Amino acid sequence: MAAVKNHKATIGILTGGGDVPGLNPAIRAVTIRALREGFQVIGLKRGWAGLMEIIPDKEADNSDKYMVLTEEIVNKAGRTGGTFLHTSRTNPINVKKSDVPAHLADKYNKDINDLTEDVIKNLEFLGIDYLIPIGGDDTLSYAVHLFKKGVRVIAIPKTMDNDVPGTDYCIGFSTCVTRTIELTNKLRTSAGSHERILVMEVFGRYAGFTAMLPTMAGAANRCVIPEYKFDIDRLVELLVEDRNRNPSKYSVVLISEGATFKGMDEMVFQNKETDAFGHAKLGGIGDIVSEKIKELSKKYNHGKTVDVINQKLGYLVRGGDPDAIDSIVPMAYGNLALDLVLKGIHGRLIVLRNGRYDNAPIDVVTSTKKLVDVNRFYNTDRLRPHYKSFEFQPLFIMTGGYS
Repeated sequence: MAAVKNHKATIGILTGGGDVPGLNPAIRAVTIRALREGFQVIGLKRGWAGLMEIIPDKEADNSDKYMVLTEEIVNKAGRTGGTFLHTSRTNPINVKKSDVPAHLADKYNKDINDLTEDVIKNLEFLGIDYLIPIGGDDTLSYAVHLFKKGVRVIAIPKTMDNDVPGTDYCIGFSTCVTRTIELTNKLRTSAGSHERILVMEVFGRYAGFTAMLPTMAGAANRCVIPEYKFDIDRLVELLVEDRNRNPSKYSVVLISEGATFKGMDEMVFQNKETDAFGHAKLGGIGDIVSEKIKELSKKYNHGKTVDVINQKLGYLVRGGDPDAIDSIVPMAYGNLALDLVLKGIHGRLIVLRNGRYDNAPIDVVTSTKKLVDVNRFYNTDRLRPHYKSFEFQPLFIMTGGYS
């Protein structure tokens, strides 16, 4: 970099994957603590994309790829949702020829290219000594790759699905659950007014935590999750029973976007295009389930069809300001990352386990999967959460014990 280095070391921070409330508080926590400890902090824009696209030339204009962070910058953004560093679903291992930065086009001309060599060169160009990526299992899987290549990485888990292995909690999850409960409670008035069944599709590609917790909290009568292929007839039977038992004549079901029922071959995708991590965009299982509920309802309702209200929550649970937990946990996670930097420790994932903050080897992200324990927490006949006791369970009940 052009500036003379007059600080202990330089820390790079980035956010990747989907945005969630709590990212800006985490960036703020890292930056404030780091600056006061004598470090410089560089915010890398658009996740791995910005780091991949930097031109390692002091004369080049890289202002849209990174920024030097100050207390003024992060304090302004730290109370808000989203990420002011922006984000992308970029995987530098798997870059299409059309997505290779123009200045690297002569070097990478295969259909699929691995730009890791240049990512590492750009880290060296920026003088980054420690890299703190904040993301889900896709973003952090590349962080594991960089760590194995010798980069000093300390990862912070983020995802509304709460499915990063090794931690009970990922930034964004609490706000997602809070929003889901709020929006369900708003829509139940319309469901009751029209005596309908309310179907709400929520996030959750492989893990059903975002459907399970709101249902356990009383937001819905039933939920279906990716971990269990349910019987559509049984779901309709239960929902009609719930509706007819309710004095307001409605019932509610939460549908994880990755859920499937018996007879389906695969999840429902919006199209067949995949992102850089090989995932096609999910969406539409709520529509299919709604149609089946209406079609089958008369079978369980004395020959009378029950109408359906069908709502996909989508970005409504992703946007807006963080709730209390997603303001406090990111603050702690950011400071925990700095604790490790100050000790010269890297290759770790910041975690919350059994109610206590800790850290774990970063490769836990890629060594296992974090899913709902169906046998322990999901009643496959009643299609809803169940439990024997809350004693000694973690704050979010079924999200613990995944070390």
